[in-house]
Amino acid sequence: MSDIVIVGGGVIGSSIAWHLSGDPGFEGSVTVIERDATYTRASSALSASSIRQQFSTPLNIQLSRHGIGFLRQARILLDVDLGLREPGYLFLVSSAGEAVLRANNAIQRSEGCAVELLDPAALVGRFPAISAEGVALASHGTANEGWFDGPALMQGFRRKARERGVDYVEDEVVGLEPHRVTLRSGRIVEAHTIVIAAGPWSGEVAAMAGIALPVEPRRRSVFVFDCRETLPLLPLTIDPSGVWFRPEGRFWLAGTTPAPGNDPAGAPLEVQHHEWDDLVWPALARRVPAFEAAKVVSSWAGYYEYNTFDQNGIVGRHPEIDGIVFATGFSGHGIQQSPAVGRAVAELIVHGSYRTLDLSHFGYERISAGRPVRELNVV
Repeated sequence: MSDIVIVGGGVIGSSIAWHLSGDPGFEGSVTVIERDATYTRASSALSASSIRQQFSTPLNIQLSRHGIGFLRQARILLDVDLGLREPGYLFLVSSAGEAVLRANNAIQRSEGCAVELLDPAALVGRFPAISAEGVALASHGTANEGWFDGPALMQGFRRKARERGVDYVEDEVVGLEPHRVTLRSGRIVEAHTIVIAAGPWSGEVAAMAGIALPVEPRRRSVFVFDCRETLPLLPLTIDPSGVWFRPEGRFWLAGTTPAPGNDPAGAPLEVQHHEWDDLVWPALARRVPAFEAAKVVSSWAGYYEYNTFDQNGIVGRHPEIDGIVFATGFSGHGIQQSPAVGRAVAELIVHGSYRTLDLSHFGYERISAGRPVRELNVV
């Protein structure tokens, strides 16, 4: 018997475990079930690990604002150096996307984000290495955005949670019902509350209890490339084509959303090398002339926990099934939102309601009611 069972020991599950174990109002036990203790296929270990404020949904902005504050204190809170860098995000749009970018900017400013709009001349003046060809408008985050060591954050949460007495069990959930999970080893664990935080496989886990949860694994390839020319530090840049790039030490990272028809659920975790040739490199060469001679030095593939309903997190209690809590479906935003989500879910479990951030806007009820919360700035 465990008071809380968390299905999934990645960054979200481990953040919840750490926050639970550190809450003065919680005196129970926490068990985390993780089927792969090596985290070889874990989204947390394969993420490009970036954080931004430039969302179209106010709650996403608030989640990431909490996140950046936590990351800055990670050395104190988790005894880990995340190598946080904050050069910002830079969104580039053609004339077709200008109206949406301006609308997003208004939302971001109303939330107090440090963000500026740049016309093509201002863009080139600020970032001479970037071509303004085909760009009608740019949005640049001047603070509170950047990238960090995501796997280190996940391991920091996990290590500190274990030091506080959280039990991590390497096993796989094969059966789920209210207040009980059955593991592949044959062990049955009963619990007052079960948290589904299984990342891309949360939909499969929920289905064991007859719950329709629109979360599935979507493959994304990340390419590490070299540029012979030394460039000034650039923000994480999103091209109008959807291709993104950012610095990573002496190299660069880049990727894109797969072409329509080439984004099946649960595709093999293999790098789609044709994406570099067909989609990524052509966009890079147009946007940064120095990248015309870019050379791939390595690559990897990871899974998004993709919420097919509205690409936003699904957080909170199941409205009808007692003892089931969701923390999943973040569609690429999970690692940056993990500190805030972990704290919020821990508060919900321990105190019966949200206290720091109210995440009820992302509750499961919206799915059963058919009320999507659309995030327009999905990268």
